[in-house]
Amino acid sequence: MIYSVRGKVIATEPELVVVECGGVGYACRTSFNTIQKVTGQDEVMLFTHLAVRENDVELFGFATREELNSFKMLITVSGVGPKAAVSILSALTPSQFALSVATGDYKALTKIKGIGTKIAQKIVLELKDKVAKQGAISVRGDSTQAIIPQGSNVDEAVTALVVLGYTEGEALSVISQLDASLPVEELIKKALIGLAKF
Repeated sequence: MIYSVRGKVIATEPELVVVECGGVGYACRTSFNTIQKVTGQDEVMLFTHLAVRENDVELFGFATREELNSFKMLITVSGVGPKAAVSILSALTPSQFALSVATGDYKALTKIKGIGTKIAQKIVLELKDKVAKQGAISVRGDSTQAIIPQGSNVDEAVTALVVLGYTEGEALSVISQLDASLPVEELIKKALIGLAKF
């Protein structure tokens, strides 16, 4: 098993990075997010997964362990192949993906090309427990970073706001500015006031 590759990026294509290690160029299928991170760097390291199928062997590489772990979780869902998993991780960061699954927001996945409603619902249903076992979701925005423990007041408030029709991003951007120790009802009330201002 190839755990990782380290070297110079000698070529990039849509969903592909070629990393030269010891004179050998390793073609790694990857996400748009990883391509953005490695572009312009002298030396990169990608965490890899070797996919072996009947007529094909492909190497997948990602800039972070979180992205690789999300990829591995996705391909355990029947009906979700490596290419579909890469498409999802091109559209969502690992944190956004985990948040969508944890909050049951399958609609965020249906916005991704090639992911229908049935597959999106299956992903949420089959991976919700696996994501919950990770204990917390790290949500990184441009200017906010929040840790949301499962079952916390903030988690419940975000879920309630999503049910009311707001996106996770909208809910988190407002709730992250509030006192996390407030009761759920108070968090929702204050968040709605904040959201109304937008």
